[in-house]
Amino acid sequence: MFGYVFFDLDGTLLNTLDDLANAGNYALERLGLPIYEHDKYRYFVGNGIPKLIERILPDNADSELIGRCHSYFSEYYTAHSEDNTRPYAGITDLLDALKEEGLKTAVITNKDHVYSAELIHKYFGDRITSVYGSRPGTPHKPDPYWVNRAVADMNAEKSKILYVGDSGVDMETAKNAGLTSAGVLWGFRTEDELRENGACFICRTADDVLNIVNGNI
Repeated sequence: MFGYVFFDLDGTLLNTLDDLANAGNYALERLGLPIYEHDKYRYFVGNGIPKLIERILPDNADSELIGRCHSYFSEYYTAHSEDNTRPYAGITDLLDALKEEGLKTAVITNKDHVYSAELIHKYFGDRITSVYGSRPGTPHKPDPYWVNRAVADMNAEKSKILYVGDSGVDMETAKNAGLTSAGVLWGFRTEDELRENGACFICRTADDVLNIVNGNI
């Protein structure tokens, strides 16, 4: 049924929450602002680092404060993006199985492209066919811009692509691109959010993704 699987990164393939939260809290501390419990960051991430910065700052933050926060965040995250980050249970085996079965894979993420490519290379090597991260001047998900770029680059048929993510943003992205979506429950958001945003499938384990691909769910 499917010949391609497109993945989100944070909250789907990799648990990056603690490193993102540490970077956010470092920036806030440098600015003399209150920090947040790490669990709060589940709802700050998902739309790219600029949006995360906006969400952790006070509503009345001006451009100067936003710029300083972004600078501190980037300073910390560049040095510490791999301190606590790990693949979720079963993900490496899933990617091995997909590769063995001849499926092509891509990562479509709102994370900066440089960070994304480094993390994918470190944790997954050549198991991922292509990586599409955020770059200046291009739209973020749920805009389907990078999904459509991946489709074109890989000469893929949309009917043969499964899009896998952990948030409502991902489910919207899949819908906007005309792809079948699978929402995962091991990530940052809830089943209700995934269903409310149109998830075609719900996955509780990495094996569920493989079963969808093979037509067993």
